[in-house]
Amino acid sequence: MPQLPAPDYPADVRARLEADAKEVIARYPDSRSALLPLLHLVQAEDGHVTRTGLRFCAEVLELTVAEVTAVSTFYSMYRRGPSGDYQVGVCTNTLCAVLGGDAIFDALRRHLGVDNGGTTDDGKVTLEHIECNAACDFAPVVMVNWEFFDNQTVESAKALVDDLRAGRTARPTRGAPLCTYKETARILAGFPDPRPGAVEESGAAGPATLAGLRLAKGGTPAAHVGPPRGAPAPDGPAPGPGPVEHTEEGEE
Repeated sequence: MPQLPAPDYPADVRARLEADAKEVIARYPDSRSALLPLLHLVQAEDGHVTRTGLRFCAEVLELTVAEVTAVSTFYSMYRRGPSGDYQVGVCTNTLCAVLGGDAIFDALRRHLGVDNGGTTDDGKVTLEHIECNAACDFAPVVMVNWEFFDNQTVESAKALVDDLRAGRTARPTRGAPLCTYKETARILAGFPDPRPGAVEESGAAGPATLAGLRLAKGGTPAAHVGPPRGAPAPDGPAPGPGPVEHTEEGEE
């Protein structure tokens, strides 16, 4: 059976969102470029991108709902269904995985009683595995609403989600204090962060990343991890053969 058109927002909500959308759209020479922040805006209203939110974005940008839907389903930061106040993302990419990320994710699945993308019954926590949190210096890493919790263990991660569910303060290792997912979405839409001191907080990279940055900028190469490409490793085997020379068919 065909799906009925999405309902509109209540009049007062619609008026408030239109005022915010006007401010966002004014930042761009082409209004279509405002679609990504506007999707964050409606996600801040509803907690995920609803059919009503898709309709709103389409109408204010003079796009089709199909065009808006195509964008919203391409990016993983836009949720397609109801979820929790806190998105707990466990990095399961290579370095985090081998240092304990896989074990943390499996433990949290059992501890919370949810699978990947699932939300606890109290609506507090949505658990997701993340391909990379871009913080390999601090592996294994867990992120809550995109704030870093570094050097995690199974026990510390379980304690973290317990604190989130109980309403206790959970302080990120680096960066700004936590806020809810809806509040995070509004900040991602480009509106000021209202938390005192949040903008001044640092989420700096670790020593290994900064060493690589110094080398990339021509600094002292004292932190080489290994020999230059093609050179033999100290006390190691000789380098392998060079590139294979291809010949025309039939030639030796």
